Amino acid sequence: MSGTLYGLGVGPGDPELMTLKAARILSSVSVVAYPAPDSGESFARAIAAEHIDKNAEEISILVPMRPDKFPHEIYAEAAQRIAKRLHQGQDVAVLCEGDPFFYGSFMYLYDLLIEEFPCVVIPGVSSLTACAAVAGRPLAGRNSLLSVIPGPLDSETISAQLNTCEAAAIMKVGRHFKRLYKLVEDEGLLERAVYVERATLSEQRVLPLADVPQDRAPYFSMILIDKGSRPNGPKSVVT
Repeated sequence: MSGTLYGLGVGPGDPELMTLKAARILSSVSVVAYPAPDSGESFARAIAAEHIDKNAEEISILVPMRPDKFPHEIYAEAAQRIAKRLHQGQDVAVLCEGDPFFYGSFMYLYDLLIEEFPCVVIPGVSSLTACAAVAGRPLAGRNSLLSVIPGPLDSETISAQLNTCEAAAIMKVGRHFKRLYKLVEDEGLLERAVYVERATLSEQRVLPLADVPQDRAPYFSMILIDKGSRPNGPKSVVT
């Protein structure tokens, strides 16, 4: 009998925002896998560290931070390593920052393994909802439409979305910050935009976009835009 593959959303950064279910499952499995950068520690592991059993085997999936190429071969190799443990009857938990199925890296392993092994996905607090919370900016209400826009998209596509949406969240800002700032400004939305950086972490920043120096932003940053009548600017802080 094979083991079960678990995709665990560990939230946006604050360890207290992990769900009770994710923490319970993580503490019970014999194998834990997680994405990690070329150098430095895994952010997903750092969030969940206190719930990992000291005897659990850990599989670090090294994912180069290259914007030009999606590392298919890395996830394929990781899937083979994980499949070996599942065939042995071991349960494997894969950690994913935020939510596994909301721009989460776990979905690539899920696609490779779901046809062969049982899989359970545990949702997590996403960066989208976390940024809205720390900024005090409700995302959408009643019948309003929200556009979620990846920052690496081309400028024409982003401008079209900003022109037609009622509210927007621009994710994966990072190295695209200057270009995105100008696109928001060109659409006349600068005064309706809030910038959030490293939401829920001790070094988080929440500012009106117009007040942010136009230098390079970190990967974990987001721009929230509301075209409605809601006042601009951060109103609350998550503690």
